[in-house]
Amino acid sequence: MTTTMQTIGLVLFVVALLHTFSTHMFEVLAHRHPRHAGLFHLLGEVEVVFGFWAFVLMGFMALVEGRTAAVDYAESRHYSEPLFVFVVMVVAASRPVLEAARALLRILAGLISSLAPVRKEVAQAWLALALVPLCGSLITEPAAMTLAALMLAPAVFRQGMPEWLKYGALGVLFVNVSIGGTLTSYAAPPVLMVAGTWGWDSAWMLTHIGWRALVAVVFNATVITFLLRSHLRQLDTSVDGETAPVPPLVSLIHLAFLAAVVLLAHHPVLFMGLFLLFLGFTQAYNRYQSPLILKEGLLVGFFLAGLVVLGGMQQWWLQPAVASLGPTALFFGALGLTAVTDNAALTYLGSLITGLSDHEKYMLVAGAVGGGGLTVIANAPNPAGAALLRHGFADESIGAVWLFLGALGPTCAAAIMFLL
Repeated sequence: MTTTMQTIGLVLFVVALLHTFSTHMFEVLAHRHPRHAGLFHLLGEVEVVFGFWAFVLMGFMALVEGRTAAVDYAESRHYSEPLFVFVVMVVAASRPVLEAARALLRILAGLISSLAPVRKEVAQAWLALALVPLCGSLITEPAAMTLAALMLAPAVFRQGMPEWLKYGALGVLFVNVSIGGTLTSYAAPPVLMVAGTWGWDSAWMLTHIGWRALVAVVFNATVITFLLRSHLRQLDTSVDGETAPVPPLVSLIHLAFLAAVVLLAHHPVLFMGLFLLFLGFTQAYNRYQSPLILKEGLLVGFFLAGLVVLGGMQQWWLQPAVASLGPTALFFGALGLTAVTDNAALTYLGSLITGLSDHEKYMLVAGAVGGGGLTVIANAPNPAGAALLRHGFADESIGAVWLFLGALGPTCAAAIMFLL
């Protein structure tokens, strides 16, 4: 028997999804009606959508079930992931970390250019679309998304680049980050949700899912880089206005902060305390810093927290839907459901189902990570990439339909590898 709150929760979830897919329209309205541009810009911020509708849900819950029930529900949700994504975004995007990553890419691109007839800027773009997402298996997917987005922004997501190529590159980036974190058992949120319950360690992930993901990542990056090659320019190595070179010791300390945050990813009290120490360090050595992306990180955290609240009300219909599918149907069902739900939430619900065979478990996770690039909400790091890159698109907004089309090809490539 469906309760009143379950029905309201589903309706608001659908409304939030429609709102997410309509943000581009609000940005267009903001330009056409400058008198109300502020309101339209707010409604057009994709990172605001789920947080806004989560508060609406809390209001309805307070009216239907009482204020205590609403507060208890909100406090029963787990917000470690939104907090972690916020912290790791800010640390990974700090100037010392970003410049260290760019320096490594320049060295590797130089090696590639010396061994093959490839321009250095083309090699850099390929590395940012292939190697950096694969590094998400070590530094976690949100950190990989942040670094890749910031390194690609000046070369790919800029004025003068054809819009269809930007969406193609964005689709590849989202898909590659989603599947690139599957070489280990701790870096991809949808894998982490089931690894402990099902006994999947990093060796199992690499031999069953990881190597397939690696092939798909390299293929996707190669295809889109080939299409981008005539439009690429060298990835910027510094931010305008920066003059003081970053000392190696400062870079090492920033990298140590990033490593510590990753290691403490499941302990929010500890990594938040470490983050406060990081903020103090950046103030003490302000001359080696560029502005921290605190606003972007907070907006992404707000988006994910809203998704946690709204998504928690969908278990009543989502779990039976997953449990009723056979192995192949489960793969394609997970692939499709991931586009309208967070893939980590989907695999978590799957982990609660008893009696799944090993093959069905594989199909569920493979489908969830394979579809992680189709929409902004499909994978936790996607809102971070969208927040950092949307200014490079027309009307400073990412169209949901165009993103879906841009991610369709690389998603098919990943699906083929997972189904082999």
